[in-house]
Order: sequence, then structure tokens, then C-alpha cells
Amino acid sequence: MPDLITLPLIVALASAPQAGQPNIWVQIFPFALMLGVFYVLVLLPMRRRQKKIQEFQAGLQVGDKVITTSGIYGQVTKLADSSVQLQIADKVKIEVAKASVGGYQGQEPVVKEAGGL
Repeated sequence: MPDLITLPLIVALASAPQAGQPNIWVQIFPFALMLGVFYVLVLLPMRRRQKKIQEFQAGLQVGDKVITTSGIYGQVTKLADSSVQLQIADKVKIEVAKASVGGYQGQEPVVKEAGGL
């Protein structure tokens, strides 16, 4: 019969987990959790912002007073698939890419400025 000193050691060894491969789900869970947090904090807001920008640019109409991302104020005089013609002064019209239209004059810009390098 084992004495009282070795009994806890024998019980601990008998109940120790076997030296095998841990469950695959235990290994994948932290990685999946990081991907989920990344999606919620980074990708989801970026998709929402991109959708808002696309809706704004698709909703442009002739006569809208807009500002470009480079700071040019003008009134839309003609729309094309990928470009917009702006009247910036009397008899002065320029054509810019539709993607460069940042928002309406006097309102918060839809397209935010890109951070400097």
C-alpha cells in the first residue's frame, strides 16, 4: 500500500492528460477570433464607406454644386460614365473624373482626404 506522501503523486500522474495532439479547434479558435475582429473593425466600415461613396457618385445630377477632392468648386453641367464636366467660372468648363468629386458644396465631404505620406 502506498504511503501518504506518494499517494498525491500517483493520483496526479494517473489523471494527467495524455501526451497527444491537442484538439484542432483549440488551435484554430484564436486565429478565427482575430479574423473576426479584423473584419468587424476594419473591413466592415471600409465597405460601408465605399458603398456610400458609390451611391453619392451615382446620384450626381446636372446642376449640382460640388467640390472635387483637389478643392475645385464647380457646378455639374454634363455627366458621362466615368467623368463629369464642371463649370468653375463663366465660360470655363473642365472635365474631371467622377471619382474625384468629393461632395456637395457647403456639406461634409463624402470622400475623405487621404492621409499624407
